Order: sequence, then structure tokens, then C-alpha cells
Amino acid sequence: MISRRRFVQTVGVGAAGAITGSWIAARGREDSIWSAALEAQTPAAAANTPLIVLSSNENPMGPGQKVLDAVKAAFGPAGAAPGRYSGASGALVEALAKKHGVAPGNITLGCGSTQILRTVTHVFTARNRAMVGTIPTYEECAGYAEMMGHPVRAVALDPNFNMDLERLANAARGAGLVFYCNPSNPTATYTGARASRDFFARVARLSPETNILVDEAYFDYVTAADHETHIPLAVEDPRIIVARTFSKAFGLAGLRIGYAVAHTETIAKMNAWDSGSGTSSLNVLALHAGTAATDQDASFVTNERARNKEVRDFTMKWFADRGMKPADSQANFMFVNIGTPVKEFRDKCLAKGVRVARDFPPFEKSYCRISFGTMEEMKKAVVVFGEVLGKPAAANAA
Repeated sequence: MISRRRFVQTVGVGAAGAITGSWIAARGREDSIWSAALEAQTPAAAANTPLIVLSSNENPMGPGQKVLDAVKAAFGPAGAAPGRYSGASGALVEALAKKHGVAPGNITLGCGSTQILRTVTHVFTARNRAMVGTIPTYEECAGYAEMMGHPVRAVALDPNFNMDLERLANAARGAGLVFYCNPSNPTATYTGARASRDFFARVARLSPETNILVDEAYFDYVTAADHETHIPLAVEDPRIIVARTFSKAFGLAGLRIGYAVAHTETIAKMNAWDSGSGTSSLNVLALHAGTAATDQDASFVTNERARNKEVRDFTMKWFADRGMKPADSQANFMFVNIGTPVKEFRDKCLAKGVRVARDFPPFEKSYCRISFGTMEEMKKAVVVFGEVLGKPAAANAA
């Protein structure tokens, strides 16, 4: 198998430049490239009013004091520790292995789950091994496959924005990889654990060589009853990989730390491509933060899930009460038909100090993804939404 370093050497500087230029810029569409410019252009910024950011599916509360203390401690007594390469990845892998009841060899780390998704796409797709996914879904795998010249097969969601598992399984025949984002982004819809397992088994029967990447980025926000991680299955089946991230419920989006759990053979293939991503490519602050987040009391995630559900229920009801029923959300964002082009809505909201998400083709003419902030932020945001959409907020909503 060709390694990541060998790949860069083979394709040359020109192709590598395309990766760092066009592709990474494309993936920065949510906030990292636009943030400063957009904030500077808003009347809210001019008035020193904080911009309400509802565009990137983050935890607005942050990671909590235990993690913040761990990050501070990672600088060392004299602040010089980040000047050295770190072996802190081992502690994080051990903590994750203990948490999930797996062996350290079942885990590899990444810069957020983004690095994991790119690695899996590279290892398991090819010019004759397509990547299969839904439309819409999180773009990372499809975009990376297309960049490499690997075919992508797109399967439409059903009318309720749920995955059409029968069509998805049929599309998987002969494919290298199925990207199974659950809950899905941008729709926030969720497929139950039982139906998911049945889907995995069907793909195994129809196309035994096809791998399935289960993206559980929003796992901790699900409140549905039929909710289980697929990590135990991934550890036993070399064709299934589970991707996780600390960027969502754990509040570490800015520190960029994620991981994959899979069969040891699968992890070995991923590490062969990415040179063992957890050993050298991650910063020491993120590694210590991830370890602290993993070791903290489970009540942190429980409380964050409950906080998000309260905000989610409030915001979705606001839209539903005005005839704009969102897709069923099991995440920290929603997908709603606002009845007007999203760019127009986004621009008008931004002018009033609220930022919502980018377009998600082919639904950019009316469907908007809105992340959930704090309750205080959402009560202010719905006032703006009402003004922009001509559907004023009820007096008791603000």
C-alpha cells in the first residue's frame, strides 16, 4: 500500500498545492476562513455586539474546567513543553481504549475526525472502487474522493430526509466505501441502531469487499431510544470503521482532535497510509485536552445533551409554530424549509448579527441548516429570524 508520504512524492508539488489550496480552502467554508471578514462587515460588530454564530455545529459552552486546566498544565511549569515533540498520544489512546472497552490497537487518532475521514477515503476507495454516500451529507469523503479521481455514487434521501437504506445498499455493490453519517449532517436525522445493523449486514451480503465508515460525530446528542454505538461491531468486523470527534459535545472544535475505532487490521491499514497519525501530527495541547475530556465524569456529556435538547425543542417549535417544520433532529442543529433562498436569508440574518450555515446543494433554494447556541442566543436569534422571514416571534419567545 502506498503511504501518505509516498503519495505526495508521487503526485508532485503541483497536486500537493491543489490539496492545500483549493481543497482545504473549500473545507474552511463554515467559519475558519470567513470569520474575521464577516464579523467586521456586520452592524453588530460595529456596535461591539457579539455575533451569534449558528453555522458550525459547535458546543457553545466549551469543554469545561477540567479540560481547560489540563490544557494549561500541558504548557509545563515554564511554558516550554509545547516546544518539544510529545508522546502524549499514548495516554489518550489508553484512555479511549479503557472508555470503549477495546484494545489500544483498535484506535488511531486524527486532527478532528476530518483526518480520519480523509484517511479512510484514501485507503478504501480507488478509480475502480467508488465512494457511496447520500445527498446531502457531510462533504469530506466525497470531496476527497473526487479530488483523487475516484468515482462517487450519490443516493438521494427519502422525503423525510432519512437515509434510504435499500437504495444505499444497492448502490454499494462493488464500491470501496460507504459513508454512513449518523446522525446525518446537514439534516440532523438519525437511523436507529437496529436498522443500521441490518443495513451493514445487507451490504456485507451484497458486496462483501465494501467497507462502511460510520461517522458518529453527533452520537452524544442523540436522545432517541434505539441508540447504540457501532464500536463493538467495528472491532469485530474489518469492514466497519467508526469515526468519533471531540469537536462537538466535548466542546473542543478549535483544538482539532478525533479518532477512529476499528479492527486492528483496519487500523494498521490506516496507519500505514497516514504514518500513524496519532504519534506525530497532533499538538500536545489537543492530546492533553482529549485525555482529560475522556477521563471526566460522564455527567458532562449527559448535561450537555440535556442542555442541547432544551434549546433544540425551543427552536424547532418556534419554526414549526410558523409553518416551517424542520426535519427530525437528533443533533445540535436542524434542517428547516424557510421558504426562501438560503443565501438571501443568511445575508439578512448576518446584517442583524446572526450567522447561519452555508448552502447545501441541491437544497439551497429553501432549506437552511441552523446550529443551536445557548438558550439566550436562540431567543435572540428567533427574533431576527422572525424579522427576516416576516414571521415575528411571539412575545413570550424573547
